[in-house]
Amino acid sequence: MEFIVEYGLFLAKAITFVAALIVLVAALFAIGQRHRPEDKGHIEIRHVNDKYTQMDHALQGAMHSPEAQKTIDKQFKQQEKAEAKARKKALKRGEDETALRNRLFVLSFDGDLKASATDNLREEISAILPQARDGDEVLVKIESPGGVVHGYGLAASQLKRISDAGVPLTVAVDKVAASGGYMMACVAQRIIAAPFAVLGSIGVLAQLPNFHRLLKKHDIDFELLTAGEYKRTLTLFGENTDKGREKFLDELEDTHQLFKEFVTENRPSLDIEKVATGEVWFGIRAKDVGLVDELQTSDSYIQQQLKETDVYEVSWMHKKNWQEKLGMAAQSAIEHVVLKLWQRSQQRNNY
Repeated sequence: MEFIVEYGLFLAKAITFVAALIVLVAALFAIGQRHRPEDKGHIEIRHVNDKYTQMDHALQGAMHSPEAQKTIDKQFKQQEKAEAKARKKALKRGEDETALRNRLFVLSFDGDLKASATDNLREEISAILPQARDGDEVLVKIESPGGVVHGYGLAASQLKRISDAGVPLTVAVDKVAASGGYMMACVAQRIIAAPFAVLGSIGVLAQLPNFHRLLKKHDIDFELLTAGEYKRTLTLFGENTDKGREKFLDELEDTHQLFKEFVTENRPSLDIEKVATGEVWFGIRAKDVGLVDELQTSDSYIQQQLKETDVYEVSWMHKKNWQEKLGMAAQSAIEHVVLKLWQRSQQRNNY
């Protein structure tokens, strides 16, 4: 009994703390957005081939004697000079030595509830498409458990721009691409996934608390005035009706149907009724049901391309203002509290 009381007090404190943080972050974000000038972000390009060359050189140095390392350094510098000389000669002849090699552009999408990374994704795709040529490819690494329908619908539409431009698109899922995350992934011509990545969750979820009985108990009236029969179906404070619930469920079913049609359009070989139950599958099982095409990590896929392909990581960066930095710190604190709550609940369940 004592544990339950202590746990209840901890839970109340945690909820109060989280609620206060959410209010603070929302206020700061609103202030920041109001005074924020037009975004002056920039595109950053990283030649992945150079990264792995440097890593290989460093590893060789660690495994050889100082004398052997001098020889390796000399060979490495000679190779760099020869490549630079070849580039200069090609330019003099009016040629582009990189035209002989295909290119792989690598993008990363780290999705939250609102699919906020879509803004960066839009800029990255806009930068790549004018430069893409025959033989090039785009690899998008997606990590997202899903979120709001309109946010992930837009993110999927951004990826569709790549396919519509005739550029091959591959999506890699190393950890999770569920619900809205899978809505994005299914746009690709090919989906690769780590064996224990989580995919699927082709379903729709909506939940909200209702405080009507609590207000009624304390003799507090709440009035909600609308024009239009279904302007509001379910509310937080008003009394919800069976008719409102039925309409709300109809809207969920319609959204689910649109989701299924979108997945079917992009992956027609899927047995959509089998996979659109809201379930999730680990990569191994996801391949069995057709949600993915190949079991492979993004790192493995990229390394396979290095010999014959120039690989470029492309990312859109913008300078964060102090409100955004504070918001990120608050978000980290909220995630820490939620983790503690989960750990406490697990401890209670183990007693």
